[in-house]
Amino acid sequence: MPTALSVLALLVALVALVVAVRSRSRRAGSDAEDLPADAAGLRREVAALRAEAVGALRHLAVVRYDAFDEMGGRLSWSLALLDDGGDGVVLTSIRGRNEARTYAKSVAGWSSDQELSPEETEAVAHARMARS
Repeated sequence: MPTALSVLALLVALVALVVAVRSRSRRAGSDAEDLPADAAGLRREVAALRAEAVGALRHLAVVRYDAFDEMGGRLSWSLALLDDGGDGVVLTSIRGRNEARTYAKSVAGWSSDQELSPEETEAVAHARMARS
């Protein structure tokens, strides 16, 4: 009985593999047909992709640090996630001996209405430098 179940499981796995390979080969062919053949069409596609990417959170930076003197290992961190215009969020996790606290602050135009800590300001600055 265990041998029969093993053989059945092997057959099901092989059928699933064949189906996956066939569907992947069909998708690969259809992607090439969707692309424009002329240079002007390709330029329009690239321009459309660039326009979509403007709002993407592409500029990020992490600053790790020790929030308290008694802790070692730089377990606290601030993470800036920003788009091309400097809009996004700064996430901060402060790790203490017995607890951890997490904060989120919105960022617009590379600055925030809320006061940023020095580490959060550093994360935003690093993300801004990485944008070029």
